Amino acid sequence: MPPTVLIVDDQPTIRKGLRHLLERKGYHALEADSGAAAVQAAQAEEPEVILLDLKLPDGDGLEVLERLQGVCPEAAVILLTGHGSVETAVTAIKKGAEDFLEKDPSSLEVTEVRVEKALEMLKLRRENRYYRHQVHGRAPGQIPGASPVIRELHAMVDLLAKAPQTTVLVQGESGSGKELVARAIHYRSARADKPFLEINCAGLSEHLLESELFGHERGAFTDAKALKRGLLEIADGGTLFLDEIGDMPLPIQPKFLRVLENRTFRRVGGTRDISVDVRVITASNKDLAKLVEKQIFREDLYYRLKVMPVAVPPLRERGNDILVLADLFVQELNATLKKRLRGFSPEAQQVLLSYAWPGNVRELRNVTERGMILCQGETIPVACLPAELQQLAGALPASPAPLADKGPARAPDAGWSLGALGTLEEMEQRYIREVLASVSGNRSQAARLLGISRSTLQDKIRRYGLS
Repeated sequence: MPPTVLIVDDQPTIRKGLRHLLERKGYHALEADSGAAAVQAAQAEEPEVILLDLKLPDGDGLEVLERLQGVCPEAAVILLTGHGSVETAVTAIKKGAEDFLEKDPSSLEVTEVRVEKALEMLKLRRENRYYRHQVHGRAPGQIPGASPVIRELHAMVDLLAKAPQTTVLVQGESGSGKELVARAIHYRSARADKPFLEINCAGLSEHLLESELFGHERGAFTDAKALKRGLLEIADGGTLFLDEIGDMPLPIQPKFLRVLENRTFRRVGGTRDISVDVRVITASNKDLAKLVEKQIFREDLYYRLKVMPVAVPPLRERGNDILVLADLFVQELNATLKKRLRGFSPEAQQVLLSYAWPGNVRELRNVTERGMILCQGETIPVACLPAELQQLAGALPASPAPLADKGPARAPDAGWSLGALGTLEEMEQRYIREVLASVSGNRSQAARLLGISRSTLQDKIRRYGLS
């Protein structure tokens, strides 16, 4: 969608000249001949840049600036005047103006450059705000683990990262890490420096979800007191992740299909098509094909989403990655809970590896947090695990079989015996050595498989004396 620039000046020739220049450069330009008209236009269109004359028939430009900031706080305002002075410029900047320049028909190119600069600053402010709100437990784009199924998943993520326009459908059980996979695709792609926005389609009413996705015009419905940009518009250049896509209401589905096919949409109550460059990633723990059979999901949308399906393996198929993830959660929660636990006891490790994990990674994190809260020693014992895991501990054989017997989801350390695991620190040392060996000593690749930064891996290599 082209940026919107509002030109506020009481002289028609100035307005027409600037509008012609801006439209020729691809901007969407609007005109207002007074302060009141400017405020009204800003409320209706929410422009990115406002060119504001300092002398207006119904008020001083600085006063109008304050009114515009009240209705359109994000807009970059450039003051125009034929009576420029250093004092006025300083006052304007202090009041929040982005820039200040003199009206001169012979220097329209200067205006064009200032508009481009203002848009770039606005873009940086928006992106910084999004990134400040995104708090990750680990570096973006990493999926912890080194089991065969996770290595296959990494390879698929790398392929999709090289195709930043392709729509992706991530499928897997609840809590298996579908959002983490979506983030990995985004942060390994050329869109990594653009916004990653997400929304869960479950639990939202039709009208609320429509407004969140597409935005709405002022007055589109009773509570629409101001223009609102939707997530599709805000994520322009980046990625939009829609979780639980199977719960998207039927009336919204054809509108969303249009976005996937044409990359255009209209705000609720709008009449103008908005074009965006957004990578769409969706996720579902439901069988969308069965939803199509039940006629609660559109068949054409289903096939449009299924361009590149990605299956996220459940935790029970990831072998020793269960212990790697448990170790990561202990490290993260030590800071939150103000503890210094080393991990799970060897007996508790056996239980973790033998449990089916119906709640997947989310359940493992909850079990880890519960155990750390109850634990009074250095390692989490079986007694601090939930009842269903404690019951499993009583059913384990006295001489457990090697991990190689656990099936196809075998990690590089498949020869270990559960009884020989020792402390979590010793297990980590052996595991890191095996991962390094599996990638021929490539530390960057090993760090990515382990879900830690390269510097953290370097520290562990030095601590354990690995070469």
